[in-house]
Amino acid sequence: MQPRTQRQKEILEYITRFIERHGYEPSYAQIARHFGVSSKATIAKHIEALERRGLVSRHRNDGAFGLTVQREEVDVDSTCEVPLLGRIAAGAPVDATEDRETIAVPRFLLGHVRPNRVYALRVTGDSMIDEHICDGDIALIENRTEARDGEIVVALVEGARATLKRLYRFGTEVELRPANSQHSPIRLHASKVSVQGIFRGLLRPAT
Repeated sequence: MQPRTQRQKEILEYITRFIERHGYEPSYAQIARHFGVSSKATIAKHIEALERRGLVSRHRNDGAFGLTVQREEVDVDSTCEVPLLGRIAAGAPVDATEDRETIAVPRFLLGHVRPNRVYALRVTGDSMIDEHICDGDIALIENRTEARDGEIVVALVEGARATLKRLYRFGTEVELRPANSQHSPIRLHASKVSVQGIFRGLLRPAT
């Protein structure tokens, strides 16, 4: 079912793009600011209309309303092509590599993320083994530069070395935390770490 009005269509597209970019839904206030609307109640009416048409659903999250965009179910047998851009360290950071080739990925592994926003990296090392991310696995990464605390990210350290870790912020510092007690966290000034993507799934090559 499609939105009934042009403004509803624009709001739905904005919510969808916002979630794809940031990984979480916008607030009513953010939607209102984007469209130059002074009243959140006006936005709420559009959201209610979209919900009645089955295009979004509202839910409570820590006392506040959250939004979920309803999407068509993905055929579990369908695949898509994503670029394999080299290797990523699940251990000490290594120099980032970018060797262009593509691999076929089951579409359902990507969830709501569009295939053109995903790339793959081959994992080296064992620092994320407690997350079942092992040496030789292929990590599926959403191309996003913003992350929430606790997400597994591709972090570029000092502009050159890439690593796969959970990210946590502590004031002006960032901690890249492994999932293996044999490895130590990496803690650096936030200016030395940039997020290059968010971990979304895993492929394990047949042995």
